[in-house]
Amino acid sequence: MTPALVIFDCDGVLVDSETVSADVLRDMAAESGIGLDRPGAFALLHGRKVAHWVAELGELGGRPLPDGFVEEFRARTFTAFERELRPVPGVAEALAALDVPDCVASSAPMEKIRHVLALTGLLRRFDGRLHSAYEVGVWKPDPGLFLHAARAAGAAPERCVVVEDSAVGVAAGVAAGMRVLGYAPDGSGTGRQLARAGARVFTDMSRLPSLVAETTDRVPTGHAR
Repeated sequence: MTPALVIFDCDGVLVDSETVSADVLRDMAAESGIGLDRPGAFALLHGRKVAHWVAELGELGGRPLPDGFVEEFRARTFTAFERELRPVPGVAEALAALDVPDCVASSAPMEKIRHVLALTGLLRRFDGRLHSAYEVGVWKPDPGLFLHAARAAGAAPERCVVVEDSAVGVAAGVAAGMRVLGYAPDGSGTGRQLARAGARVFTDMSRLPSLVAETTDRVPTGHAR
């Protein structure tokens, strides 16, 4: 069974945005009197719906966040992206080596997806094949976003490969009946979590084309260097 479609998550898979976002959240939390380091901020944000991490951050501070917190976070993150955002190391070369149709399916708003891909030079690569959970109305780990992306491309779910970096994204891909590759760069500490969720884990984007090209009749799990 050869792959008919590769579905990419955006943040942490295509663009190296999550540490930038975590630093903004850490700073804004401090301004609200909430002590949060970068790993803690990263854990709050990683692969999660905004409403969930906002509620948890408010609980950490013992009170609801100030009005406009999310809007300011998004504005400050966009500004930080202008200065600091880069593609995930090796992803441009990996994309160039793929010969399978692909698309992006992200839990982020479409405005953000387009913004970060434009900043990193990847928008032209995927323009017209972008899918946002906000437009579909379902969020990972619900499989609906990935199933929507597959339908839009005319691809059977069992012939789709999902590339994710979060456990909730992996769970969504597995629930959709798709093969899932989990990107866990060295030092991220996320590999075991992704493997437990059902992904085949890889640490280097140069491995992606060969992993996608592998044929399989099941959803694989394990670890690939």
